[in-house]
Amino acid sequence: MSSNNPFFSVIIPCYNCAKYLPECLNSLITQDYTQWEAIVVNDASTDNSYDVASRFATQDNRIRLLNKEKNEGLHLARKSGTALSAGKYVLFLDSDDAFAKGTLNKIHSTIQKELPDILRFGLICREQKGMSSRAARDFEAWANVDSPVSDQEQLLSDVFISANEYGRDWHVTHKAFQGDICRKAFNVMTDSRLERAEDSYEFLVLASMSDLELTDTSIHGYIYNIGRGVTTNSALPLNQFLISAKQMKSCWMEAEHFASSTDSMLVKESAVRLKERLTFTLMNEWKDRVSENEKVEAAKSIASIIGKTEAATALMRFARDDAYASLEYLNPKTSSFLAWADLAEELTSGIDTLPVSYTQMRDAALRHIQEFKGTQTLHKQQEEQRIKIFVSTHKRTSTFPSDILQPVHVGSAKSPTRFPYCWSDDEGENISNRNPRYCELTTQYWAWKNIDADYYGFCHYRRYFDFSETPHEENAFGEVIDDYIDADAAKKYRLDDESIANVVKQYDVITTPFGNLKKIIDKHGTPRALWEAAPLLHDDDLKRCYQILCSMYPDYKQDAQAFFNGNKACFCNMFIMKREIFFDYCEWMFPILEEFDKNTDYSTYSKEALRTPGHLSERLLNIYLLHHKRIGSNWKFKELQCVHFTNPEPAEQLKPLDITDKPIVPVVFAADDNYVPQLTTTVYSAMKNADPHYFYDVTVLQRNIAWDKQERLRGFFKQFPNMNLRFTNVDRELAGYDLSTNNAHISVETYYRFLIQKVLPFYDKVLYLDSDIIINGDIAKLYNIDLQGKMLGAIRDIDFLANLNVKHGKRMGYAQTVLKMKNPYDYFQAGVLVLNTKAMREHYTIKQWLTYASNPDFIYNDQDVLNAHCEGNVLYLPWEWNVVHDCGGRVGNLFVQAPNDIYDAYMKSRNDPQIVHYAGFQKPWTDPDCDFASMYWKYARETPFYERLLKRVVKANESEIPAGVLRPKHERAVGEDNPIRKIVDPLMPIGSRRRDAVKAIGRAVRGRH
Repeated sequence: MSSNNPFFSVIIPCYNCAKYLPECLNSLITQDYTQWEAIVVNDASTDNSYDVASRFATQDNRIRLLNKEKNEGLHLARKSGTALSAGKYVLFLDSDDAFAKGTLNKIHSTIQKELPDILRFGLICREQKGMSSRAARDFEAWANVDSPVSDQEQLLSDVFISANEYGRDWHVTHKAFQGDICRKAFNVMTDSRLERAEDSYEFLVLASMSDLELTDTSIHGYIYNIGRGVTTNSALPLNQFLISAKQMKSCWMEAEHFASSTDSMLVKESAVRLKERLTFTLMNEWKDRVSENEKVEAAKSIASIIGKTEAATALMRFARDDAYASLEYLNPKTSSFLAWADLAEELTSGIDTLPVSYTQMRDAALRHIQEFKGTQTLHKQQEEQRIKIFVSTHKRTSTFPSDILQPVHVGSAKSPTRFPYCWSDDEGENISNRNPRYCELTTQYWAWKNIDADYYGFCHYRRYFDFSETPHEENAFGEVIDDYIDADAAKKYRLDDESIANVVKQYDVITTPFGNLKKIIDKHGTPRALWEAAPLLHDDDLKRCYQILCSMYPDYKQDAQAFFNGNKACFCNMFIMKREIFFDYCEWMFPILEEFDKNTDYSTYSKEALRTPGHLSERLLNIYLLHHKRIGSNWKFKELQCVHFTNPEPAEQLKPLDITDKPIVPVVFAADDNYVPQLTTTVYSAMKNADPHYFYDVTVLQRNIAWDKQERLRGFFKQFPNMNLRFTNVDRELAGYDLSTNNAHISVETYYRFLIQKVLPFYDKVLYLDSDIIINGDIAKLYNIDLQGKMLGAIRDIDFLANLNVKHGKRMGYAQTVLKMKNPYDYFQAGVLVLNTKAMREHYTIKQWLTYASNPDFIYNDQDVLNAHCEGNVLYLPWEWNVVHDCGGRVGNLFVQAPNDIYDAYMKSRNDPQIVHYAGFQKPWTDPDCDFASMYWKYARETPFYERLLKRVVKANESEIPAGVLRPKHERAVGEDNPIRKIVDPLMPIGSRRRDAVKAIGRAVRGRH
């Protein structure tokens, strides 16, 4: 078999792999494609690898053997083998791996179609030496991810500069390289020994000389025996770890040296990112494989190799992640993250200028550590309390600042998460897994069996006791209704520890009021009738519980009959009891429910019927209390009103992102549920043009966007790894203000921008954008404009400025008398704003902004507020960042009346708009032929709400509406009292073909086609 003119050259470095080399070479010899040569480079093996390779070479002349007398490492073995190769394409096969059957034939067929410089094919990962199957599958899935056809720029970006911390793989195995390129690349590579991460350096050089990479991961051709080589998850002794560190450092230094020899900024940046990723991998090994007793010494040693700030940044990363994870558990297995943070600070002490990557990571870590310590302190204080009122919750809610009111996560045994500020009802002896049936009783059982206190109380995340002495109005269910759990509510209902303790210590038992069922809860009259009126509860269950009660506690039969036939009851399972009474109650009640529970077939019960034990316990509480009143237990009773909070969810407090490798651009939008399709289109256009070197923190201020739509947007925008999307409800912030708008096309969401300075307190500068815009440029450039200390940056409003010049118009008087502007020609448009939120906080409070906004005299609402109160403190931005479209022909009819320089600047900006603003009544989703509409639809059709936008177009145009019937409620493009209107409108009504034709002529005259 001849090796003349081989299509493939297969380079096989070998060092002490005699055990695996036969499998490797046999996988090559048995390929059905025959035009190949193999060059086995025996790297001075000390086993019989040379003999094995010689035997195969004797049997098949396509196999050649290069025997080295000195061991030089994997990189130089590949380099030596490549120099001897003659194939049109070169493949690298490690001697402890193999090719799957038919691999070369499949690769050859794919190459022949496109002749790529690099063909990446798939692999099969086989776990060895105890390597876990999961690790093998994860690696296989990562290595086999498809990728698009890539030119050099795309390839380098995807492999080295990707926002994904792991990027695409840079292995030179499971790839075929065009032979001449491969030989040229290895020829310029270093003659120094490289190991451990040599692939990263080799692939950087190979990729920088290649122009076309194809991927076909359907060819599962490379069999990778993970665990045979250095890839393992076993413990790593300190000396071996430091050797690995030095080996990796050699690789990134060679990459930097190569990059410096080129003129390519992309290659240079790739080398920088290569170093970051190798450092990331190395420090992960420190965390996962170095023993605990060697970690400190290893960290200090590694700092001398990779750099103090690099090591410290990784330590802070671990501190951040572990502290956050520990917040999920009240008693974490380890708090070593505290030591890692201290060690990082020790390494960086004395360094005058710390990199942003470290300071951002440090700040994030310290935030989580502080929260962890705060949680630990809180629970210690709660443990010491002798009065404990447990607040049952199954989700994150607002809480009152109290040591007595202690939240408990009910049903936590079946919950995938933990709430750091809550106790969990699955600790100690518990019945947490019965929560679907027992409801908040799982908290009562947990407290009974595990908690020491003098008083035990129970309420719910929505319902609390009113400890004030002021009677409050109740609804038809006997509840006081309020909205938010906040400081005002705490003051109103005396929900502070001192007030609570003063009341509790006076009584033996406290309950909610015993309401008259003839007057409340639909006036059913008796507890029995109330149960029978509940459509989802089974009448027989109440009867069986009564029978069990009478059987177990005959002396309670009289009290049960009196309760069920009477007219009064307390509800909600809310009570506070002295210790001895609470224990007696639990010892009495739980056996009754246990007997009921084990004799009930729940298989056909609805979700509400499944909660029957919880419903029964409310009735049992009443019977228990009636019994002790009847027998004269002489308990001191107190009834407190029940306050039902309709919005118990926590006030949303956004936190800084833990992003350290890219500058962050904070961007804020405002929208409602109806505007989600437009919001999606706007954000999508921004991210399609975003710079991958920045990270975009996108926050949507809203009050009613449905959760499913939020989830759909989060899923859609996952395609952008350099973006974070979050929604925050601002309803609470706007409560109490009379906010309305004076224009039909302006919604109340326009006021949300005033909240930015409070909602994002950790940003001193924020970009605000309306949701009726299209973004063609990179908004990082807009954000990075130096505001020169001004309160905000904005673009002048040509519409307003033109109206100032309308003869006999009213706008000038409005600007001077209502807005009180010194120079009305400085009026700006508020749809695109770069906000100096630090300065805004220093000048105005949220209350001031919203009070100003409540002024009914303003025409343009929030925009007028900003102009009235920021005049003289504005940096005017280039026109192309807010190009308002030609709504209703205003460009030709109105804008021409603006000051000459303003008009010329606006017209010039239309040639290359970075942002197009569809301000006014004409929108692309109501009039698809409006100005710049095609630009809008280019992005809209790629979003998941495209069909909804089309539906709105159809709805807006489903009937011919005469001009002037609906549109007069919107602002006309031509200014007030303009004489042009009196002439033009009768001859060319808005929306008529004649008017459209004249507009087209006007656009042609101005050079727009």
